Amino acid sequence: MTDPGTRRSWWKEAVVYQIYPRSFNDSDGDGVGDIPGIIEKLDYLADLGVDVVWLTPVYESPDNDNGYDIADYRSIDERYGTMADWEELLAGLHERDIRLVMDLVVNHTSSEHEWFRRSRESKDSEYRDFYIWREGRRVDGEGGPRGPEGEAPPNDWESFFGGPAWSYDERTGEWYLHLFDVKQPDLNWENPAVREEIFEMMEWWLAKGIDGFRMDVINIISKPEGLPDGEDPNAVVHGADQYVNGPRVHEFLGEMYDRVFAGRDAMTVGEMVDLSVEEAPDYVGEDGDGMSMAFSFDHLRLDFGGNGRWSRGEWSLVELREVLSDWQDGLADDGWNSLHLNNHDQPRAVSRFGDDGEYRRESAKLLGTLTHTLRGTPYVYQGEELGMTNYPFESLDEVRDVDTLQNVATAKLDGRIETEEEALDLVRYRSRDNARTPMQWSAAENAGFTAGEPWIGVNPNYPRINAERARVDGDSVWHYYCDLIDLRSEHDVLVYGAYDLVLADHEEVWAYTRTLGDERALVVLNFADGRSRFEPPSSLDGAPSKLLLCNYEATASAVEPVELRPYEARVYRLTA
Repeated sequence: MTDPGTRRSWWKEAVVYQIYPRSFNDSDGDGVGDIPGIIEKLDYLADLGVDVVWLTPVYESPDNDNGYDIADYRSIDERYGTMADWEELLAGLHERDIRLVMDLVVNHTSSEHEWFRRSRESKDSEYRDFYIWREGRRVDGEGGPRGPEGEAPPNDWESFFGGPAWSYDERTGEWYLHLFDVKQPDLNWENPAVREEIFEMMEWWLAKGIDGFRMDVINIISKPEGLPDGEDPNAVVHGADQYVNGPRVHEFLGEMYDRVFAGRDAMTVGEMVDLSVEEAPDYVGEDGDGMSMAFSFDHLRLDFGGNGRWSRGEWSLVELREVLSDWQDGLADDGWNSLHLNNHDQPRAVSRFGDDGEYRRESAKLLGTLTHTLRGTPYVYQGEELGMTNYPFESLDEVRDVDTLQNVATAKLDGRIETEEEALDLVRYRSRDNARTPMQWSAAENAGFTAGEPWIGVNPNYPRINAERARVDGDSVWHYYCDLIDLRSEHDVLVYGAYDLVLADHEEVWAYTRTLGDERALVVLNFADGRSRFEPPSSLDGAPSKLLLCNYEATASAVEPVELRPYEARVYRLTA
């Protein structure tokens, strides 16, 4: 039987570029990026060499969570343009052999969605069961939200954005569930009518010609009967142990596959909350729910502190290598990895896993080498190909992200953050806004992003770090990413080859081979800001080889003992 992981698929061979439209390019000077602005940059994407664009939400939205609160799934928000603009974007991408994947946000809607507006009109509304409504409960003690007669929320679940996951609605005297913002009520997937509406909407977009979906927090759509209190003190947020990978999630996703995707050559990637490598094949494996791949976040929790995400800890290469190697091995025979260090919800990778100071270029190139030479589909988040860095926030007034503001406020109330400087230090390191500052196109005012006032501050390093400058500099991070994408397209071993560690214990160097039949590649990465010694094992020492790519000037092609320079990355082709 053929190894499922080596069966050819266009989405396995693709490189995906994520666009956060609000911050990508503004065509009309209102300070907010838009679809016509993306169209202006299509040749840039083609020149970079990417195969797929993942477009974060551009649907009609009141914008309480930057578009992830959708008020109408079949309408384009006027801030981004029109449906005609979107259709022009799709056509322009397809003309350049670039596919389009849309964001699917169906755990929740906006509170301004017609379904919710009608749901809260009356307990007898035909849309009441589209959402999760419950009566409050009597509890002893004080503290926390209360209804008008002293009732507490239906359970003790917390929101991912801080505070309780329930809000009281005075009109009908009941509470509704919102695992995220108060204006993002959770849909009730137990209701077949909800599923029918969602599946029809997905088919509508696929019929318009899109090539797949990225599915937002898709493994939390199923909530347990009775909505019991949280029990696991180590859950990602309190209560998450009750609904992450909930009791009917595979039933719902299997129904989605049968109804929407069966017989279609579409790409689907699930954003999975707290997903383990052991659970992943249930979603993406040959016997799973039919998804192409899932986003895992184990490696992005390594720097969490004792109080979770909104505290800061230290990570090590040993931990990073162990976690990502576990995923490489765990999905080697049944499934496929998504390879990412950045996205719109994460700080900039070069500021987190590299060195955004002296060795910004070298470490940005090293991190790109990692994501393009492991087994899986690489994701490039806008600006990553330039080595864009975190933003130097000087005041919380500069923050736009509701998640950041609510969690900082909660941490202050809990005493986990005591001073404004502590808050700013954490925001500079952790906030999602680090990834949402405008794309740095040039050294012109506002980095060439807008002729108006940008909706969020532009990183002040834009005169030095920008696309215009990078494209004329042959040694830039941008040109290195072009080389990485070309290299991966030219060597099947970097797509389908088996992954094997070469050095399992080195504290600074990560080395591994990729093997596909007679093809073999070796990747050597020095994660240190100083020199590190690479001693190849006897099986590789002096082996005939060719150096395919290096982020420094290098002439030696043989695999031999070498003093690797700070953040040096090497990719070799080995011969028998």
